Amino acid sequence: MGREHGYTISSLASGGLITNYDCSSRCGHCLYRCSPFRSREYISDDRASAAFAVARSLGCRSMHIGGGEPLLRPGRLEKILMIARREGVGIDYVETNSSWFRDLEQACGLLERLKEAGLRTLLVSISPFHNEFIPLARTMGVLEACHRTGIAVFPWQKQFLPELGRFDTEKTVKLGLLEEHFGAGYVAGLMERYGIRAGGRALETFRPHLPRLPLEEILRKGGSGCREPGDTTHFHLDLLGNYIPGLCSGLALDWRDLGQPVDPEKYPVLTRLALEGLASLYRWAGEVYGFSPSRTSYWSKCELCTEIRQYLACRSPEGFPDLQPREFYLEPEPKKAGR
Repeated sequence: MGREHGYTISSLASGGLITNYDCSSRCGHCLYRCSPFRSREYISDDRASAAFAVARSLGCRSMHIGGGEPLLRPGRLEKILMIARREGVGIDYVETNSSWFRDLEQACGLLERLKEAGLRTLLVSISPFHNEFIPLARTMGVLEACHRTGIAVFPWQKQFLPELGRFDTEKTVKLGLLEEHFGAGYVAGLMERYGIRAGGRALETFRPHLPRLPLEEILRKGGSGCREPGDTTHFHLDLLGNYIPGLCSGLALDWRDLGQPVDPEKYPVLTRLALEGLASLYRWAGEVYGFSPSRTSYWSKCELCTEIRQYLACRSPEGFPDLQPREFYLEPEPKKAGR
């Protein structure tokens, strides 16, 4: 199918609402490049209502809520939970990194409030990435608070508890220290153990640790349409009105354009990827915008795709509607310490 025919996202299977992009952590695996340096904007009541209505109209009857860190502003999260109930959309779970925990009394009180608003399950992040910024004791405190208040826990992922528990749980632990303690290959192994997607900040974190493929081979394999932009099994709607397909962070379309053919003139990056593939995007970016690759090998097609999109986003003053949010591409990324 040529680009002139477009493609249509006519239904949504399973996804989430991104309430904010600011976060108390700056995790090395974060798909959406969330951090304390991002805008502190939180989704408005009207936009949350519209997001739930869009999802429901396209067949998605329940969603999860994530960020950023949704519990940075618990009063706003409480209101969003009530809006979801009003709009007839179930909330599968709310994601948290546990940075908000201070003591059990405070945590239980907050969870009781959110429970009254509709919270039933809390996805509690447990990983070496989060432990770089959040002491394990806080995570364990949130798990206990959930138990005491009757909130179900979705622990993601509890397999890391024994190894992280070997260190002082009141302190954060750097990835470099874990590599020293558990041996070479520990960080590289996290890619598969945690189920990490090759996108966002993970590209920088794992680049030194993983094997690479020649550019020519990646382009050869990317000669036909890419499936990911059409994936609706883990979509997100964000606070800015963007629909984010699958796990393709940094790609977007206005959620008001869902349910109708995607306009290739308005969304040239997204449609090229979906209908013609990475090789077509690579040629177009080079011929029209002067893109040239920074290296001769990449560890995944997503790494090359992100590099192309980064180049385009930074050289277009008005921005591309399908390369959103702009902060994903333009945010200064401070150097990582202790890696």
